[in-house]
Amino acid sequence: MDYLLQLAVDPGAWIALLTLIAMEVVLGVDNLIFISILTNKLPAQYRARARRIGIGLALILRLALLGTVAIIVTLTTPVFTVFGHGFSWRDMILIAGGLFLLWKATKEIHHSVDPHPNDDVFEAKASVGFVAAIAQILMLDLVFSIDSIITAVGMTEHIPIMIIAVIVAVSCMLLAAGPLARFIEANPTVVMLALGFLIMIGMTLIAEGFGAHVPKGYVYAAMGFSAAIEGLNIVARKRRERVGHG
Repeated sequence: MDYLLQLAVDPGAWIALLTLIAMEVVLGVDNLIFISILTNKLPAQYRARARRIGIGLALILRLALLGTVAIIVTLTTPVFTVFGHGFSWRDMILIAGGLFLLWKATKEIHHSVDPHPNDDVFEAKASVGFVAAIAQILMLDLVFSIDSIITAVGMTEHIPIMIIAVIVAVSCMLLAAGPLARFIEANPTVVMLALGFLIMIGMTLIAEGFGAHVPKGYVYAAMGFSAAIEGLNIVARKRRERVGHG
């Protein structure tokens, strides 16, 4: 209890908490885009429940990983070397997650542009699609959670600060999930942009796994610029529609 009281009156702890919350929210954008695109493939009556379960599992997973933070930190230790470069478990997890994102985003782009798409797993039985969606969300949750926990450990050594930051960030994801999914569904061109984001994020994860550090600021600046341009396109398109109906 005394330890928590000391943290509560420590300005440095508050600065670390706010910084960590901001970082977790920004990192959560990647996960949220994937969840929105994936759940929009489900029948309408299952989407909100899938988003809640997926984000809820993300919270449980991150809190569980925080309980094993001593083990998580060791994931950065190289386990084998190829051509002089050491690969850790974290590297392999990032590479696997990046490859999965590339496969999933490419598959969705093909499905969107193909005039005669084949039925995919989401167009079979709703229950099978629901389970498949949750499984894929959980797979990406694991990749993003390990990455964010390792980053959090580098910013603060206080577990309570990490726990609060994770809970606040996931709560923000939960609040934003519904509006974001509805916005993506209402604007089909945004889907292609979001899939492009997922490809970029996948490539970033693979690069990180091979030891090439990609500053997150560059990635999110590119995403923000592209989103702003698409926002202008949406406004222009709606104005043209109003003029045409007038």
